[in-house]
Amino acid sequence: MARNATNKLLQKAKKSKSDEFYTQLCDIESELQYYKNHFKDKVVFCNCDDARISNFFKYFSSNFKELGLKKLIAACYQEQKKELFNTENGENGFFYEYTGTEGEIKHPGSTDIVYFNGDGDFRSPESVELLKQSDIVVTNPPFSLFREFVGQLVKYDKKYLIIGNINAITYKEIFKLIKENKAWLGINLGRGVSGFIVPEHYELYGTEARIDSSGNRIVSPNNCLWLTNIDNFKRHEDIELTKKYFGNEAEYPKYDNYDGINVDKTEYIPLDYDGYMGVPITFLHKFNPDQFEIIKFRKGSDDKDLSIGGKCPYFRILIRNKRLQNKSLNGSVNNSRQ
Repeated sequence: MARNATNKLLQKAKKSKSDEFYTQLCDIESELQYYKNHFKDKVVFCNCDDARISNFFKYFSSNFKELGLKKLIAACYQEQKKELFNTENGENGFFYEYTGTEGEIKHPGSTDIVYFNGDGDFRSPESVELLKQSDIVVTNPPFSLFREFVGQLVKYDKKYLIIGNINAITYKEIFKLIKENKAWLGINLGRGVSGFIVPEHYELYGTEARIDSSGNRIVSPNNCLWLTNIDNFKRHEDIELTKKYFGNEAEYPKYDNYDGINVDKTEYIPLDYDGYMGVPITFLHKFNPDQFEIIKFRKGSDDKDLSIGGKCPYFRILIRNKRLQNKSLNGSVNNSRQ
């Protein structure tokens, strides 16, 4: 019930185009620790962030020298002044640049920011000009505009580490990037993202909703992930395979409309099957592109949802074991589909 309630909260925010979910510093620290060696001499752009209150800006400004950053930029959409944190910044968006200069203010006041001529939306020409100057984008973009946000990063060939809803990996634009090994999941997923700070008008749904020691209202939807194209250790780790297909065929029913078997959990992937397999979308959190090949998402050969006995399981990603496939081509593994 709690999870369903918080999911409804996110959907409500998406429908209303209200995406006032602010990332906690603890979640930023938990993920960013795995990428520290990628930031040396780089310009980081937090393009959905008010430098005065953003925990992304706080993290990077506090760790500026340790990371060896060249510059930090944060840009804010003008509607950010409404409701959340009750900051007043006029009609325009604004940005702030931090270069680690001795005596420079890490957390600016209203007199230290620079106002855009426009609203500061990440798609605005002024924000795009800052994007062009940057190397890496790190932020929590509006969930309702996630596809468009990633599309812009791809267009300008930027490195990124961003938070999104787990369902984002089912978007054809995002899945295509993952399939082509141009994007992948970060380290933390689901409950690994502990929750978001929300404004006063959001109802605190669910048993995991809380108010922290600083008075922040926290909602934990437990269905978010980090999406990135910055390398991390996890994507180079093999999934340990312990199950066998042969002798246990009944546990792996074949699809009605595709030449492949259904696998209910990633941990059930058989070590001896070199054909096509449908696995849950959470497989992507453990996906090693050297171990497996992603074939397609959700659809069978008839372009309808994969089905077993006329019924459709939860969304599946069709994969194949690359190493067994290579052995099969060399004649050292029996073709599992014969």
